Amino acid sequence: MEFQFSNKMKNIKSSEIRELLKYIHMPGMISFGGGLPNPESFPGEELRNILDDIMENYVSSALQYGQTNGLPELKEQLAAYLKSDENINVDPENILLTTGSQQALYALPLIFANEGDYVITEAPTYVGMLSSLTASGIRSQSVSMDDNGMITDELEEKLKSMKSKGIMPKFIYTIPTFQNPAGYTMPLDRRKHLLELAQQYNIPVIEDNPYGDLRYSGKKLPTLKSLDTNDMVTYLGTFSKIMAPGLRTGFTVSQPEVLGEFNKLKQSLDLTSDSLSQYIAYEYIRKGIIYKQIPKTIELYRRKRDIMLEALDDEMSDATWSRPEGGMFLWVKLNKDMDALKMLKRAINNKIAYVTGSAFYHNNPEMNTMRLNFTYSSDEDLKEGVKRLAKTIKEEKQSL
Repeated sequence: MEFQFSNKMKNIKSSEIRELLKYIHMPGMISFGGGLPNPESFPGEELRNILDDIMENYVSSALQYGQTNGLPELKEQLAAYLKSDENINVDPENILLTTGSQQALYALPLIFANEGDYVITEAPTYVGMLSSLTASGIRSQSVSMDDNGMITDELEEKLKSMKSKGIMPKFIYTIPTFQNPAGYTMPLDRRKHLLELAQQYNIPVIEDNPYGDLRYSGKKLPTLKSLDTNDMVTYLGTFSKIMAPGLRTGFTVSQPEVLGEFNKLKQSLDLTSDSLSQYIAYEYIRKGIIYKQIPKTIELYRRKRDIMLEALDDEMSDATWSRPEGGMFLWVKLNKDMDALKMLKRAINNKIAYVTGSAFYHNNPEMNTMRLNFTYSSDEDLKEGVKRLAKTIKEEKQSL
């Protein structure tokens, strides 16, 4: 049979990052490509004990369908955690639990925007949001970044220009803390400026904060949500980076009107998120394991970040890169005449993989860029991988 697929499917492309995962298992390959947490950060013994407790005390409900908006006990624990961790004051009713935060990235554009509408994103930005916008037929206007994240003065000019043309974006999407892919962190003055602009133009803000707990240096900054006094910000979080990504538990904090729409949409997406994973997350917070595990993860990832940065300082001469204070990634810029996508084949031959920077742009990609992950590889592979990458860049430059 010859199948006929919908027009929307023609616009959806497989994620370059998902495609790169196949290289991880090639003999001798070192991959800086995926955004994978290190298995050393998984609290295996603690989760085993939690599972035993759940099977003894909650088995009938943990293995049953749950409420669409999530486990009430977990939402109560999350509200207390967000208050202590991020100074976010939220009622449990203003939290909706999701199947990973990616579910929210798919749902929120459908809730806020129609096909053909515009939204604002950073350039570059997270591929999960870009794929959701493409699937929904939603267009974007990009705002440039520097070492301090989104340039909010440019955002202001773009909003003025769009308003003069009778076009207003349906939301602003930002990852202000340890941004993916670049690793940049937005300073306090820009955070306040962004919120002022959102209020002035009456535009919702989606703050994606999957890495906020993973700070290795520098001073902790308040989230946009904690600074928000006008209910402009919808906040996304996840347990993937601070517990285990395979459990697929995320959460959205927003106003009842937004979560009401999300709840209706979620009923058609999956009815309810995984009950067992929600019970695990509930016990993970309730027992205080989260407060012990995050410092261990920070210690592990700080070392790996420092190893990669030192290796880049020692080996790399034909590029510049970000120096993230936290998170999982850093951003490399090659000479303007180089193309990281064209260079990828040479890199694979040299047994080193990365994600090309062009994957993180909706429009007008910078082809001389790449994202490197430092959390997954062993310490020795971080050093060797940077050597191979430097060799690849040198060979590519000589071939031009």
